[in-house]
Amino acid sequence: MTPGPTPPPRPPAAPSAGGPAADDVAHALGAAWRAHWSHVVALLVAQFGSPDLAEDAAGDAFEAAARTWPRDGVPTNPGAWLLTAARRRVLDRLRSQAVHRRKEPLMVVDDEMRSLAAATQDPGAHVADEQLRLVLTCCHPALAPADRVAMTLRFVVGLATADIARLQLVQHTAMSARLTRAKKRLAAAGVPFVVPPPAQLAERLDAVTTVLYLLFTAGYQPSDVPGGLRVDLAEEALRLTRELDRLLGGSPRVHALLALMLLQHSRRDARVDDDGRIVLLPDQDRSRWHTEDIEEGVALLAALPPLDGLAEDHRLQALAAAEHATAPTAADTRWDVVAGVYAVLEARTGSPVVRLARAVAVAEVDGPEAGLALLDGLDGTLAHHHRLAAVRGELLLRAGRGPEAAAELERALTLVPADAERQHLRDRLAQARGEASPN
Repeated sequence: MTPGPTPPPRPPAAPSAGGPAADDVAHALGAAWRAHWSHVVALLVAQFGSPDLAEDAAGDAFEAAARTWPRDGVPTNPGAWLLTAARRRVLDRLRSQAVHRRKEPLMVVDDEMRSLAAATQDPGAHVADEQLRLVLTCCHPALAPADRVAMTLRFVVGLATADIARLQLVQHTAMSARLTRAKKRLAAAGVPFVVPPPAQLAERLDAVTTVLYLLFTAGYQPSDVPGGLRVDLAEEALRLTRELDRLLGGSPRVHALLALMLLQHSRRDARVDDDGRIVLLPDQDRSRWHTEDIEEGVALLAALPPLDGLAEDHRLQALAAAEHATAPTAADTRWDVVAGVYAVLEARTGSPVVRLARAVAVAEVDGPEAGLALLDGLDGTLAHHHRLAAVRGELLLRAGRGPEAAAELERALTLVPADAERQHLRDRLAQARGEASPN
């Protein structure tokens, strides 16, 4: 995690007195943590412009809830209670700092703090959705593009630093350092956390759509949560993308992202089995796919012309997703079309993740050895990513190279972060070892 105050991995526990009432408070604290932590931090960042101060105050508010809710009862609106408590702690700290620094009378400082709070209640009236306002606010052009994305995912969405590192294919320590540098840069530059006026929204669009797609992707990264996936994150990303589309009046750049999300989101109920194990695309029950999402995504995609920049990358990804979504069966998938789309996308982006996806498609068309050839050279950029070893192991297994497949799958198991994928890799490793053993 980043240096300084950060949320603990679980909500603070209520003092244990036993019995149903204590259980109810503990459940309420857990629910409030999941529903309101990132929201409270985001609002405080937007209002006071200090991520560290925001996280510290939010943590204090949850600790106060753990002390007082068992005694006073769970409030009717836990989110409002937590936000009020956190704001009071921010103002108390600013007040204390101002008195210490300037030695002014408390009444003068209190007036200044009340004015500060009153002046920053609404960070952007022209953007109706509160969460979208905060995304737009944090995607500030004063920061490098990667830093904008990381800051927004951390302080608006509330993803853990480790999760952001996985999404952006960097190591945890590097992401921690990036977040620390970004916070210091914001503080040193005095960047205001305000929503840009409508005329300046376009300059933040690439950063915003990147954040929304990474948030969506985080929902479908296997994780150690009930069900194995965070579909709620994908739902929120989709909702915010629709809000952005309404704000911009139907932007083709947003439609490309929306089509991509809908086509991938259509498979949400078939991605894991009842035990939380990953179900690979060819093995999914297509009767559980959401046809309304597929139809909307295909219609959006059909209406899009070729675009440029990041929007064209999203359009190409949506074209590949549409091939999967519209194939009646796995055997009917036009893998040659998918491989061609990924070839174009790789030429545009040079992305190692796109090369990985292209290798899988090429293996379906030309055989596993052709796919394996495309994986050469990726170890330098994806050395710490379990999917490279997993894909290589799978292709080696298909090529009948059991001992090599076992070695790669063993390596993937040392890197995979979530149980949902770990069990699938164990199953494939058992098969590879079986093929490697002498008859």
